[in-house]
Amino acid sequence: MTAPVYILGGYQTDFAKVWSRQGQDISDMIRETVTGTLENCRLEPGAIESIHVGNAFGELQRNQAHLGAMVAAVVPALWGVPAGRHEGACASASLAVLAAMAEIEAGRYDCVLVLGAEEFKNLPGDVASQNQNAAGWVGHEKLDCKFLWPAVFGHMALEYERRYGLDRRHLNRIAEINYGNAKRNPLAQTRKWQFNEKSFTDDDEANPVIEPGTRRQDCGQITDGGCGVVLASARFARAHAEKRGGRLEDLPRILGWGHRTAGLPYVEKIERSAAAPLVMPHVKETVDLAMKRAGLADVWGLDGIETHDCFTTTEYMAIDHFGITAPGQSWRAVEDGTIAPGGRLPINPSGGLIGCGHPVGATGARMLFDAARQVTGQAGPTQVEGAKTFATLNIGGSTATVVSFVVGVRA
Repeated sequence: MTAPVYILGGYQTDFAKVWSRQGQDISDMIRETVTGTLENCRLEPGAIESIHVGNAFGELQRNQAHLGAMVAAVVPALWGVPAGRHEGACASASLAVLAAMAEIEAGRYDCVLVLGAEEFKNLPGDVASQNQNAAGWVGHEKLDCKFLWPAVFGHMALEYERRYGLDRRHLNRIAEINYGNAKRNPLAQTRKWQFNEKSFTDDDEANPVIEPGTRRQDCGQITDGGCGVVLASARFARAHAEKRGGRLEDLPRILGWGHRTAGLPYVEKIERSAAAPLVMPHVKETVDLAMKRAGLADVWGLDGIETHDCFTTTEYMAIDHFGITAPGQSWRAVEDGTIAPGGRLPINPSGGLIGCGHPVGATGARMLFDAARQVTGQAGPTQVEGAKTFATLNIGGSTATVVSFVVGVRA
């Protein structure tokens, strides 16, 4: 880390809201996210020197591109502020964060707004599902399937089974934990959903197969939603905190980051890792870089993780790739309660993508905002007691784009 980057605050929309049903669209979502973020940070628009927007599918879902300029269109007080849009599939907002950090570290700007926004519910589910295929290599994925992403990550489950053995009870338990966490999150898409005693089993009626290796409860929730954060240099953050009677040392800070990009096709990644201990070695490189930059010797320097559970399989993968268990032994951390609320290293107290929801282009910002709230004791009903250091892991496509952050409060 060449210079410290602080998080002044943020805002998340209600992920259960379907904007099109209220005659609204992504422009309204961006307006609420921006104004809510500024209000939470107690900043006037004039303090913002640069803006970065994460969005993956605006052109396909709403026939709307150029979302960097949308900010000034809906919040005229930001007219003239430099802005741009970033696309990296599900990791779009994390790429926006990295760009904002680079500007601050370079000394170009001191106060930067980052937001992610995505609208999915304005089109039928099958159409939205097809649009999401653009995050893979269209026509080159070599998977015979109806739904690409359930097939890709179902294949990952089958690959774990082939390499190490896999008991589906552990995937079902991951889903159960994340839905349970979401019930405590007042902004989660699934907070009011109801389940029965068969929902988290392999019962074909209560939890049907979507694609081989993937059942209904394994799937994250494609969601409408936005989330924003404001990042700042130490100079700006100190003045901002002291003006409000606080201290710089009490503000959450990005302690470390990692970023790796692999090629688009899923099958090629699996073929490349055939002789490796882990199925996605570049994912481990990403989280290892973030922890190294944060000065952490290993994963046990963390108090919790917000990880990318677009499917239960990706959370299962995150467990051994973070080093919580040996390769292929992720089930141990599920079975012994390590990742559950109150466990040694809780994962996705927000509910994750499965429980909280997955507005693709906003997910990376939502993870970072939740990590910042956790380490400052502001996570409300989802708070991990005593948390001071939290990590995120955000992936785009079939782990083609991978970004990890470590957030903490440190003098």
